[in-house]
Amino acid sequence: MSPEEEKAGIERQKEKPLTESASPEGESTEVLRGEARPADPADADQVLTHRVAGEEGQAAGVQAADAAVLAESRRRTRRSFVVAGLAAAAGYGFYHWLDHGPQEDMVPVLLEKTYRSNAALSRAVLREHALAPTYPLSEARTLRVNGVYGLKRALRPESYRLQVVGVKDAWRHPKFVPDVTAWNYAYEESGTHEDQGHDTKVDPKLESSTKMAPAAAGVRPQQDEQGTGRKPRGLEEAGESFSTLHPGTPGLLLTLDDFIPKLPRQEFVTQFKCIEGWSEIVHWAGVRMADFLEMFPAAPVQGRDPRYVYMETPDGDYYVGYDMQVCRHPQTLLVTEMMGGPLTQFHGAPLRVHMPTKYGYKQIKRIGLIAYTDEKPDDYWTELGYDWYAGL
Repeated sequence: MSPEEEKAGIERQKEKPLTESASPEGESTEVLRGEARPADPADADQVLTHRVAGEEGQAAGVQAADAAVLAESRRRTRRSFVVAGLAAAAGYGFYHWLDHGPQEDMVPVLLEKTYRSNAALSRAVLREHALAPTYPLSEARTLRVNGVYGLKRALRPESYRLQVVGVKDAWRHPKFVPDVTAWNYAYEESGTHEDQGHDTKVDPKLESSTKMAPAAAGVRPQQDEQGTGRKPRGLEEAGESFSTLHPGTPGLLLTLDDFIPKLPRQEFVTQFKCIEGWSEIVHWAGVRMADFLEMFPAAPVQGRDPRYVYMETPDGDYYVGYDMQVCRHPQTLLVTEMMGGPLTQFHGAPLRVHMPTKYGYKQIKRIGLIAYTDEKPDDYWTELGYDWYAGL
């Protein structure tokens, strides 16, 4: 190295900032402006003491924080258990009140009010005039049989009569009788063996299909039988209808020939919807009930039509109540044919209702009675807790 380079290196060494380094003996030294001096051992002890104290203080702080979190957690856990217990007790109390409290038509009052609110909203929006969708004939299928209440005995077609009660000036009609309940329907000695399809609720065979109503529900039919000789009615689960006719009720006794050929024939391909969750597209044919109401108008009540229509099967085992408006709906049919052929026994022969705006349990089969009334009539499934309105 030349003398000039050595001199330049010494000058750079003098310009270096303060740094720390270790002496050959391992002692800490400080370098200031290129000059080293030994570090003070007392300063190192003080730094170590502060460091230990800081770590101990930090650990104590963490322990204090953990203790605070644990205490808060315990407090909130106790509160949560108390709140959960009160909520469970309140829930059980509400359920007990709902299950054992006041009921209407086997439905808790609160749910009944909900039913009514839903029905009122549906009426306000649809006004019983909204049309259900129609479909091509190619999509139609034979409707499955689902429920044979009122159909478990095979009706002899020649004995069929349609009782119509509440007709305006009924006494002027040639088919007027002073007591429509006196008519006796004739049945086959054994149950029908026709193919009932599938998904029936009960076995329709005579020997296994009878499901008797509760004992209390049989009191009135027994009294009627003893007092009038009329056969027991309302033997299904819901019992006898409180809207059924009393003996001595005047009205019309009609055969199908009295009105079916005289009214315009109508055909619809619409969807039958069951409240159980299934639906099928079916081809129906018959006459509009609106046309039937024009042919046999209801006797006015205070200058207006009565508000309801009541129907039941000839044996009174199944019965349904309707608003007059839905009976005037342009798609409400009195059906005599299905899928291009006459109705079968289990599909309601000789006459049934189809209402595509209502669930299936409103579509009564084998109609034996049509009665106009201003009092809300009884309904089979309403007696068992279902919605009376049953709108889609």
